[in-house]
This record gives sequence, structure tokens and C-alpha cells, in this order.
Amino acid sequence: MNERETAPGGLALVEALVNTLDVETGTDSLDTEDGRAVFGLAEQDVPPARELREALRAACLAHAGHRSDRSPAALDDLLAGAPLYVTVAEDGTAALRPADPDALVSRIAEALAAASADGTWARLKACEAEDCRWVYYDRSPGGRRRWCSMSVCGARAKMRTYRARGKASAGG
Repeated sequence: MNERETAPGGLALVEALVNTLDVETGTDSLDTEDGRAVFGLAEQDVPPARELREALRAACLAHAGHRSDRSPAALDDLLAGAPLYVTVAEDGTAALRPADPDALVSRIAEALAAASADGTWARLKACEAEDCRWVYYDRSPGGRRRWCSMSVCGARAKMRTYRARGKASAGG
């Protein structure tokens, strides 16, 4: 399994936005013209996009059972400004669509509405490693994955636990 496989459907947009910040290095792709172009953002759109990004990260941390400095409910306020409307297809199926398809917050709201309806939103999680917080889609059968990558963050966590046990038994 590719541990960095993108999330399904509209959650790929959410995942991509949250992962514009590399927590470990502090690199933010929204600082670059190319990084902003991916999301159709102008330079003046970056501060609200960052606010949206961190509110999404807080929700993804909550999905994984982790605490954040930010309340996941902050996302509610940000999405309130993104009106959606219902469209009905020829086959009678209904879907929510953004009133402003060019606005990032509207596209995110559409993705979250669809992912909430199909039950995939809760599987978008943030890595347990405090120096990572990369967002990933949990494809594990039980939905209990804890790290974005078992070979990197999971291995580091297990090594820290192993070393802590060794120190405890050597000192005790």
C-alpha cells in the first residue's frame, strides 16, 4: 500500500490544502506563486486560506482522537460564508454545489458536504506525530491508523517508546 496515496473525491482538495504546510520544516507552499496557483489563490487570498487550512487540520486531528490548540468548531464559522445549493440530475440524484465555484472555501464546503454524506470525512486524519501533522486518508480496515507513514512517523514513535522502556528498566 502506498502510504501517501491521496484521499478520494473532493477530500483530495482538503488533503492538498492542509498539506501545503510542512510542519517539520515550516515550509508553506502558499508562499509561492506556483503553490497559490494550485488552489486558484491570489496573494491577498492567502491569510484566509491559511486560516481555513488550520481549521481543517484541527478537524482532522479530532478525527484521529488528538487535541489541537484550535477548536474544530472554528471550521463551522469559516464555512458559513460558503453557500451551497442543491442540484438535481436527470436520474433524480441530488448533490450540493458551491454558489461560488471559484472560491476555495466554497469548493472545500462542497467536498466536506459530499464526504460527510458518504462517510469518508471522518477518515481524513492528521498524523499523531507533533512534528509532522501531515493529513492522510485512513484506509485501514478498522480506521485506527495513527501516522501518515508507518515507515517514517510510526517508526520514529515506536523507536522513542522502545528507548523510553530501555531507560526505565535501566534506571529501575
